[in-house]
Formats: sequence, C-alpha cells, structure tokens
Amino acid sequence: MSNLAIVPARLSSTRLPQKMLADIHGKPIIYYTWRQAKKAKLVDELIIATDSEQIASAVHAFGGKTIMTSPDHKSGTDRVAEAAEKFSDFKPDIVLNIQGDEPMLNPSAVDAAVKALIDDPNAVMATLATPFRADEDIAYVGSAKVVLDKDNYALYFSRFPIPYARNPYTNYLKQVAVYSFRRDFLLTYAKLPRGPLEQAESLEHLRALEHGYRIKVAVGDFDSISVDFPEDLEKVRKALAPQR
Repeated sequence: MSNLAIVPARLSSTRLPQKMLADIHGKPIIYYTWRQAKKAKLVDELIIATDSEQIASAVHAFGGKTIMTSPDHKSGTDRVAEAAEKFSDFKPDIVLNIQGDEPMLNPSAVDAAVKALIDDPNAVMATLATPFRADEDIAYVGSAKVVLDKDNYALYFSRFPIPYARNPYTNYLKQVAVYSFRRDFLLTYAKLPRGPLEQAESLEHLRALEHGYRIKVAVGDFDSISVDFPEDLEKVRKALAPQR
C-alpha cells in the first residue's frame, strides 16, 4: 500500500495574511509543518500543493517538492484532490491532507490517520481527534469539535462546543487537522457540491457527512497548536524558541 501526503498551502488568508510564509525564527510556517510531516513513518512521498510562486520558491529553498494548483479552490481538500490527480510518480492508495498551519504537528498523528484506513477496510475517509487540555477554551472558534458514535465514526463536527452539556459532560474532543482518503473517494469528494453545513461552519469535512459518507476518527494524544490568528503565531514562536 502506497501513501501520499499533501500539504495544501494558499497565499491568501483572511485572518492572518500570507500565513504560510509567516516567519518563525527565520523560516516560514510551512517549513515546520513539512519538517514534522517528513518524520511520519507511513508516508511514501510528501508534496506541497500551492497556488503561489512565492510559496513554491520558499518550499524549494528548504528542499521540499511542490505541485502548482488552481487559485480558485474553496477548501484545502479540493486543492489536495487536484494535486493528487496531477501527481504521476505512483498511484497512491491513500492520500493525506495535512493542513499547512500545523507547525507543531505530531508525526504520529499522520501515521494514525493512515492506520485508521488500513485497519478499517470499509472506511473511505478518516481524521483525528484529541481531548481538550484543561487550560483550553472549548468555545474557541478556531478549533473544530467532534462527537462520535460507538464505532468512532463522526456524528458531527462544529466550531461550537458539542454536545451541549445540559448535564455534566467532560469528554470534549478537538479535531486535529489531518485527513486521510482512499484516492478514489478523494476524487469523488472534490466533485461533490458544498452543502449548507460546510458553508455555515466553514468546515470542509462536513461535505462528506452531508452527502451521506462516514468519517472514521482516530482518538489519541495528538495535541498541537494550529495557527489561525496572530496570537496563535506568537504561541508557536514561543514554543519553538528553545529549538533555535
């Protein structure tokens, strides 16, 4: 079984302009995400899918590979699908979408996303979840929350804390922005229309649920810091400072 990891990286970003090129101790965010993804054991090839020559130039400078994609994609997974179709070195069984704003990505998270599809032959798509830390704000809109059925398939994802705790509840799960797809399903997914839930929540994986597909979720200690806002960038700079 061959596995291809793709990091979608667009130049424009509403909340943090040119986020993928934001500096962290002399290197762009995309470098750190790439570096962490390279450490995964179950990835055969890793490429950056981008619409920007600036990003491509930065990636080539640190030794990464790129595929140029359309600037018109509405989500990272749509960009990943285009890149997967263009990729010609081999035909992967599993394609991973690793969000580029995860500079502190745990490499074991990447492997867990691959393993979720290997272990469940019926699953066509998988993602990850991790328990919220005690010091985290569950209501923070930058993190997606997920609730699961008894077989660890997603029931729903939301930026709102779910479930609503009318009675005491402590098992809140935060989604980790790594997705794995069987290649054929990824290409099918990219052709599905965006539904009202995906558009309302701005969570691309809701497209699969809205069209009746199931998403397997691997739960583990995959905690990371996603960079959505300037304050997140400062947290990452502080966390990575000792590694200089």
